[in-house]
Amino acid sequence: MNRHLMNRRSFAVSALAGTATLTLAACGAGGSGGGEEDKVIKVASHLPPMTDVVTLAGEVAAEEGYTVELVQVSDNVQYNRVLADGEVDANFAQHEPYMQAFNEANGANLVLLDGIYDAKVGFYSKAHDTIEQLPEGAKVAIPNDLTNEGRALAILHHEGLITLPEEAGFEGRVSEIVDNPLSLEFVNIDLLNLPSAYDEEGMALVYSYPSYIKKVGLTPADALLLEELVDQRFTISLIAREDNQDSEKIQVLRRAMTSDAVRSFLEEEHSATLLPAF
Repeated sequence: MNRHLMNRRSFAVSALAGTATLTLAACGAGGSGGGEEDKVIKVASHLPPMTDVVTLAGEVAAEEGYTVELVQVSDNVQYNRVLADGEVDANFAQHEPYMQAFNEANGANLVLLDGIYDAKVGFYSKAHDTIEQLPEGAKVAIPNDLTNEGRALAILHHEGLITLPEEAGFEGRVSEIVDNPLSLEFVNIDLLNLPSAYDEEGMALVYSYPSYIKKVGLTPADALLLEELVDQRFTISLIAREDNQDSEKIQVLRRAMTSDAVRSFLEEEHSATLLPAF
C-alpha cells in the first residue's frame, strides 16, 4: 500500500449498512462541541481507488485543521441519496452524466466541483482472445443506466462492431443502432453486477470499469477493447450540493482532493487503470 495510506486510519460502524467511517484528526486539534463539528467534512464514496483518494485527501485537509470522515456505501445509489439529504458534505464516486441523471430523476441539486481522474473503461471477454473470434449473435453485457450505456456503445461504434447515428456521440442507445453486422445481442446489467457476467456461459463481451472488473482479477491490460476516445464528462469527480459548494469546508476539501499528494498517488499507484484529470 502507498506510504500515504498506511497510517492514521480509524474505522467505525456507521448507520449505513456496510459503511466504514474514517477519521483523520488534525495535529494539535483539541476541545469539543460545535467548533470541532464545523471542522468535520463528511465524504461518501464506494470502492478503491476512490475511497483511497478520499483517505489521502483527508491527510492533506488535516494540515488545515479539518477532519475528513469517509462514509463508505455499498451501492451506486446511496452516495447520492445521503448527499442530497444533507447527511454528508460531498461524494466522490461518479461522473457528471450520472450525477445529472440523478438530479433529473430525484429533483436534486448536486453540482460537480472538480474532475479527479479518468478511468480506463473497456470490454472484457473470457471466451475470446480477439474481436475477430466473435460469433454472429454474440451476447454483449452493457450497463443498464443510460449514461454508461451510451459510453459502452460508443466504444463498439469506434471499433466498427456497430454503427450508431452520426450525431449519437456518447449518448447512443441500443434502439438507435443503425447497423449491427454480427447481430450482437445486448444484455443490460447493473454496473455492479457486470463483473459477474464475465463468468457467465455464452457471454462474449462484458463492459466494465477497472474498480469493478478487479473483482474477477482483471485490469485494463486484459481488456479486449479499451476506450480510446475519452469524453471529459465521464471524469470521476468530486460532487457537492448547490447550497454548500461555496462553504469553507468544501473549499478545503477541493484543495485536498486536487493536491500534489493525490496526483502523485494516482500516477504512482494507479497508472495502469486511470489518468489524473487535474
